[in-house]
Amino acid sequence: MPLAHNAVNDPGTSPSPRGLRKIVAASLIGTTIEWYDYFLYGSAAALVFGRVFFPESDPLTGTLLSFLTYAIGFAARPIGAVVFGHFGDRLGRKKLLVISLLMMGLSTALIGCVPGYDTIGVAAPVLLTTLRLVQGFALGGEWGGAVLLVSEHGDAKRRGFWASWPQGGAPAGNLVAVGVLSLMTTLLPDDAFDSWGWRVPFLLSAVLVMIGLWIRLSVDESPLFKEALAKAERRKAEQRGEQPPFVAVVRNHWRDILIAMGARMAENISYYVITAFVLTYCVEHLGLGKQTALNAVLIGSAVQFCLIPLFGALSDRVGRKPVYLVGAVGVGLWSWAFFALLDTRSFPALVLAVTVGLVFHSAMYAPQAAFFSELFATRMRYTGASIGAQLSSVAAGAPAPLIATALLSSYGGSTPISVYVGLAAVITVIAVVASRETRGSDLASIEPDDSATRTAADQKTAASA
Repeated sequence: MPLAHNAVNDPGTSPSPRGLRKIVAASLIGTTIEWYDYFLYGSAAALVFGRVFFPESDPLTGTLLSFLTYAIGFAARPIGAVVFGHFGDRLGRKKLLVISLLMMGLSTALIGCVPGYDTIGVAAPVLLTTLRLVQGFALGGEWGGAVLLVSEHGDAKRRGFWASWPQGGAPAGNLVAVGVLSLMTTLLPDDAFDSWGWRVPFLLSAVLVMIGLWIRLSVDESPLFKEALAKAERRKAEQRGEQPPFVAVVRNHWRDILIAMGARMAENISYYVITAFVLTYCVEHLGLGKQTALNAVLIGSAVQFCLIPLFGALSDRVGRKPVYLVGAVGVGLWSWAFFALLDTRSFPALVLAVTVGLVFHSAMYAPQAAFFSELFATRMRYTGASIGAQLSSVAAGAPAPLIATALLSSYGGSTPISVYVGLAAVITVIAVVASRETRGSDLASIEPDDSATRTAADQKTAASA
């Protein structure tokens, strides 16, 4: 049964345009800071961690070990999704987003303080890995809460556009992370950068987190969540039991979780190949300078940040599925041209390779926030969206740079890596084709126990939109 009252579209409860922009800004800035922290690790793993924490290995093996610690962080993301999702669905999105930001910022700043292998031996990579696990746990709870805070405040007709802005935090965070690292490599000689220069961007996180907290604490929960919470309280008062969010979402939304996981495969794998592994490929395999590779990623990330809201708006007009499919098919095909352009060792070709790859990635990433939000009922939406997104990250994003580096080491060329990205694209196409179109869905009408009613209501709302 759909909810009798639609809080999302009620002008009395929906925020004003200015209020909605404030909520979007709070989510965007918070996710930018969290992704800055997370991507900073990936870039540093590609550029410097092998020499600092695994100096006894050859360069490519050291990079492999660095990417292994990078991948371990992904293992904590589903755990964070379950924990943050549970309490976020019970207590509210805002409280948990504040906690995730604090955890991420503290762990990132501490990474900047970890001594190298030459100073404390094996304890150095152990501490590094432990802090990476904390990062992963925090990020597992960040994404779902940030996109839901916007999705549940906005209206159905423009949800794709507004919900895409927190997605812009990923390229923005990567842009800032790569930009700061690029600045440090420009200002410092290699010895100084390896010794202490790489630590500065990590320590900077402490300042950024304070800014993010100040902004994030100023927003309120969505009317839609407040209504769902009040409804749950009434059920509790009537002594009608309510399942924990994790149990409820697995029982009632298992198909939606699988769709979200499949949809993430090409998006996740392609992104980490394009933005993290590309640094290893250019520096270790092609012999190019760090600055050249970093600048190509910088330009591509800047373009992607501008494109994400445009693709989000397009998904409001033509649907989530068509936009997502263009991105999945495009990135699968582009993976072949991507490495061919890199192999020219030409900077304009590098920029073209990274930028076009991120254009196709944007077509998947932009509608993803609204798409996943529209799959789950309100009282289990944080849990469902987070689990669907983060379980796939273990199989997709976590090993992507590691697998790509291992393939390069074993075969000495890029063809197996292109095949790897192409297979991920096939999985994503199958998942998206199997999903229902969610554009125009009324979030308040999505109930976990009546998929037929939900589909009919969504079709009716989409037709009127």
